[in-house]
Amino acid sequence: MHMRTLLSVSTLVAILLAGEAVEYTVTNTATGTPGGLRFENEIGTSFAMGVLTTATQFIWTTFEETSPTDRKDFGSVSLFIDDDVFTAYTINNEIHVSGQYIEATSGDLRAEFAGVLYHEMTHVWQWNGNGQTPTGLLEGIADYVRLSGGYAPSHWVKRGEGNSWDQGYAVTAWFLEYCSGLRHGFVADLNRMMKTSYSEDYFAQLVGKSVDQLWDDYKAMYP
Repeated sequence: MHMRTLLSVSTLVAILLAGEAVEYTVTNTATGTPGGLRFENEIGTSFAMGVLTTATQFIWTTFEETSPTDRKDFGSVSLFIDDDVFTAYTINNEIHVSGQYIEATSGDLRAEFAGVLYHEMTHVWQWNGNGQTPTGLLEGIADYVRLSGGYAPSHWVKRGEGNSWDQGYAVTAWFLEYCSGLRHGFVADLNRMMKTSYSEDYFAQLVGKSVDQLWDDYKAMYP
């Protein structure tokens, strides 16, 4: 047997979601490192698999993608726990989470891990305007999903903080929450519009104000 197989933990499962089979794999390539051991002992493959499953369902619901034709055509999603310095990143349908980050995380490790997976799984399924959507908005939508799922950590910036609407991550997530209060399903509609292209005018089309005016109104709520 290959040494890589001996040193990694890999589990494969296929589940049925809304009439479509999605296969998930969880592979710990950091076995033997402090982060890899902490993943095995305090998180576990079964928990990770469950989060991947529920995250996909939650994202499809948030994006109001009730039909497989509405979604990206991924039949599988793979999660890797790597001995890496980067917290997490996603390439197409592969999610990579840092074992070093897991090792250094304090507080509720499972909740933090689940929040990271909700964010990264959003990158798997969200539309990006054929590469035209600003990175800050994509990261903000991913954190909006994490926020909506109940996994916003205490170390996030607070509502109203930030320098621009497309600053990304929590700054943009809170702004999108504000926009969602103006129009039910705002993020779902915005994601749907970004299936093939992107324009800042989408904000005006959805709520009747430019994104800059929306940002000014939002900031005015938190002097």
